[in-house]
Amino acid sequence: MIDLFFFKGYPVAVMGLARSGLASAVALKASGATVWAWDDSPVRRAEAEAAGVPLVDLYQADLAGAAALVLAPGIPHSFPEANPVAARARAAGTEIIGDIELLARSEHDATWIGITGTNGKSTTTSLIGHILKLTGRPVAVGGNLGTPVLSLPPMGASGTYVLELSSYQLELTFAAPFSVAVMLNITPDHLDRHGGLDGYIRAKTLMFEQKPVAASDRVPTAVIGVDDEPSREIFRALERRDDLTVIPIAVEHRVAGGVYTRHGVLIDDTESKSVEILDLRTLPALPGRHNWQNACASYATARAVGVHPDLIARSITSFPGLAHRQQRVGQLEGVIFINDSKATNADAAGKALDCYHDIYWILGGKAKDGGLSGLEPLMGHVRHAFLIGAASESFAAWLEGQVQYTTCGTLDVAVRKAAEMALAERRPGACVLLSPACASFDQFTDFEARGAAFAAHVAEFVGTYSG
Repeated sequence: MIDLFFFKGYPVAVMGLARSGLASAVALKASGATVWAWDDSPVRRAEAEAAGVPLVDLYQADLAGAAALVLAPGIPHSFPEANPVAARARAAGTEIIGDIELLARSEHDATWIGITGTNGKSTTTSLIGHILKLTGRPVAVGGNLGTPVLSLPPMGASGTYVLELSSYQLELTFAAPFSVAVMLNITPDHLDRHGGLDGYIRAKTLMFEQKPVAASDRVPTAVIGVDDEPSREIFRALERRDDLTVIPIAVEHRVAGGVYTRHGVLIDDTESKSVEILDLRTLPALPGRHNWQNACASYATARAVGVHPDLIARSITSFPGLAHRQQRVGQLEGVIFINDSKATNADAAGKALDCYHDIYWILGGKAKDGGLSGLEPLMGHVRHAFLIGAASESFAAWLEGQVQYTTCGTLDVAVRKAAEMALAERRPGACVLLSPACASFDQFTDFEARGAAFAAHVAEFVGTYSG
């Protein structure tokens, strides 16, 4: 557990007691802080009490007396409307921070690698962690990926944190000493939370403006994807700075001084030699052009912290992939079943749709801004769509005239109908693909629960199928 010694003896408010919030409250209490914790959910409050965390109603407490408000990343503090507790803390002049900031103040001597972007963060974070662990160095991987950062072990000067960072987390972080900051891509997401695309981009680029709490002689590195225009603008701005080493990455076009792919082959031009490193097309755990970008970012990051290219290549080859990211969960009479539950927006779903043909597509849930816009060119890959959840009606209207669809309501029905149709049509390489292009919160607690349910329904269908 991380020692938050700097808050010993001080009252600290914690609002939001899901995974990261509860870990923050527990770490603060163990460090000697006086914790005032609260969550709107009675279930969360009961879980916190069971963990020995003191509860204080922050809607009523005098927040001017708190040294800080630690806000869970899912709770809005600006747009679309500030949570009342955040608004009261701001009015009282109380500092509002997140768990990443707490870690930064405690573990500023460690090597920090941060990964953000709209899509690909989890795979890239896990791949970088995989590479660095195979070098034998102490590594802890967490953040938005799943493990709260204050549940990670203290690393000290000899260790490395590899952290997936959402825009929500970055808004509450001010002093993280990043050695390498990775920006993969920018497409519209969470626009209501940030007041529009400009606010979303601003939140992402905060990673390059951190002011470490301790001086460091390390010149930080920025690894920037340049395959979309917003990211290219960020790259051009960072390139003008003299306090950063900036490495561009790209898929299918050369970037001088960077890392890119040509026809699926990863090429290292960081020393202006365009060295071919690895054929990514041979790696089943990293299918598709979007994963080539993830591999380029991971390679560039590992090179930036001194890993030899040959070891990086061997490590990428041995990467097993992640659950819920184009994860193969079954096969039956030539039909494969792919769990891509992590695809919570149209851009992410498009990455999967581009990897397969003759797709029996399961989609839907709680739609995000933009719906399915941008996926029109990929509809030729889809044989039939199966709609679930709250977005069914709006998605049906979008699909009309492009792809035949069936409204299924729930995931179990969609799996059965999609599997039956795929098996009946017997197309070589057919794929039943869960890539929802939606958040999960209408029917599931999170995308992991949705993906696990999909895998269970597939297993049940395969186990009872009689031909």
